[in-house]
Amino acid sequence: MRNAPSTSVAIWLLATAATVSIAPNARALSDGSMAPVVEDNLSEEMPLRQAFEGAAQTSPVPSAESEASQDEAENTAPAADDKNPAQPAPRTDGTDANPGGSGSVSAADAEPAEIIRDLSTLPAPVKAMREKLVEAAASGDIERLRPLIEGTPKPPQIMNNESEDPIDTLKNFSGDPDAQEILAIMLDLLATGAARIDAGTPEEAYVWPYFTGKPLSELSPPERVELLRIVTAGDLMGMEETGTYNFYRLGISPDGQWKFMAGGD
Repeated sequence: MRNAPSTSVAIWLLATAATVSIAPNARALSDGSMAPVVEDNLSEEMPLRQAFEGAAQTSPVPSAESEASQDEAENTAPAADDKNPAQPAPRTDGTDANPGGSGSVSAADAEPAEIIRDLSTLPAPVKAMREKLVEAAASGDIERLRPLIEGTPKPPQIMNNESEDPIDTLKNFSGDPDAQEILAIMLDLLATGAARIDAGTPEEAYVWPYFTGKPLSELSPPERVELLRIVTAGDLMGMEETGTYNFYRLGISPDGQWKFMAGGD
């Protein structure tokens, strides 16, 4: 029985150790609190707990490659704000030009019309057509204009082609049924000088009267008298408000085709 005390001591030590390890858990259960959570279990439960509690999950640490890609994207595509609004991609069809802006020609910079007072200097085809129109108008017969309208590859535009028959259109614009007023106006127009407009372009034309190509504010007293042979003083006052001639006008193309007869605006 010499080993009895030592055995009793060993049993007592084991019982004491067990009591110490079990006591905290027992107290936790009796107090209604949870037992300590093992660190490994806590790390596994955190994502689930955050999901249920609405907490944001911890973002993963970015790698060196992802940081470099993000920096490059920020440098090449700056964010849009009030001072640096997002710009659309440039168009390649030529429609992104800025009318009236840099690189475009404004009305003030346009080439001024050439005024031709000496009709003998007109190109031969233009001169020939003018003489035919003067002869037809002086005849007093509006039908004399029909061959000059229908006998061309491209018939002239007569008063915006308001009717299928251009002769009927001229009659409708005349103050008399025989359209002799219109013939008289044509003679007055063709008696003045011409303005060469849109020179060097497909729309180039010699236009009568030359007032169409000259600002009214630049007319000399003799030129104003010449204009008053075509319009009344009241008409002239109205034109001076806008600064441009807006009565009847007649155009001939450089190759001698009657191009148009337009009414007042």
